[in-house]
Amino acid sequence: MTTYASPNPHLPPISRLAPADQELITQLTLHSGSLKALAKTYGVSYPTIRRRLDEVIERLRAIVEGREPEPMSDLLADLVRRGEITPTAARAVRDLHRAASEQRQHPGDQP
Repeated sequence: MTTYASPNPHLPPISRLAPADQELITQLTLHSGSLKALAKTYGVSYPTIRRRLDEVIERLRAIVEGREPEPMSDLLADLVRRGEITPTAARAVRDLHRAASEQRQHPGDQP
């Protein structure tokens, strides 16, 4: 599961990512942006490293935009990556979790 390095808003956004995410960005930079070379370094396929990078980009975007981290989404992404749950099932769980969270935040808004 992804953890975040620091919630401190005064630090640069990249430094607020989890250490594993920072390492991926470092390796990508050292590989001159080559996803093919990065995939080889990590011993994974190109689509796997692309998906992992997309997840890091989304976490970084959330930090830059001031959105709260979504631990449930991160957990589900990890489960999909390990093949323990399908992407379709992960989206269904995520959507259900978000709906339940909204209901808890606004209990009087139920239809």
